[in-house]
Amino acid sequence: EFQYRVDGDWGGLPDGWALNDVAGIAVDAQDNVYVFNRGAHPMIVFDRDGVFLRAWGEGLFTSAHGLHIGPDANLYCTDNGDHTVRKCTPEGEVLLTIGIPGRSAPYMGGEPFNGCTHTALSPRGDIYIADGYGNARVHKYDPAGRPSSAWGAPGCGPGEFNIVHNIVTDADGWVYV
Repeated sequence: EFQYRVDGDWGGLPDGWALNDVAGIAVDAQDNVYVFNRGAHPMIVFDRDGVFLRAWGEGLFTSAHGLHIGPDANLYCTDNGDHTVRKCTPEGEVLLTIGIPGRSAPYMGGEPFNGCTHTALSPRGDIYIADGYGNARVHKYDPAGRPSSAWGAPGCGPGEFNIVHNIVTDADGWVYV
């Protein structure tokens, strides 16, 4: 019963701007659209009609990858090139950084992070981070960003991962990888 059509005019940008390699999109409770991309302006925000509102993140992100909006309207921006997750306000103020900017953990060593890819929040506010390009783990943090636990190893058997990529939780707290 739903029908969709391409709207080539949606998402007007300032003159000279471009969206390069969009890695994540999220929509907030006001229907604002956050576009996390690998261009000169990593976070570009539009209203529901595609009117440009603002941009931020210049000089902050290395390689945009995953984007999640929490129930408090803050954004969890996963940067696989910088090996970090940053919790930011909708205006771009960084509230929390998980990981050490510019420093990757040893390849498949199990420690956070080596090419982290996506972030999800549990109903209790726990932070789950998929660490998949250079690792094979899921890392769990408490709402304040303190490490809690981790699981996974390279491989294709039970408890093993081959590129942990996206992650989400449901209303009951189940984690889907």
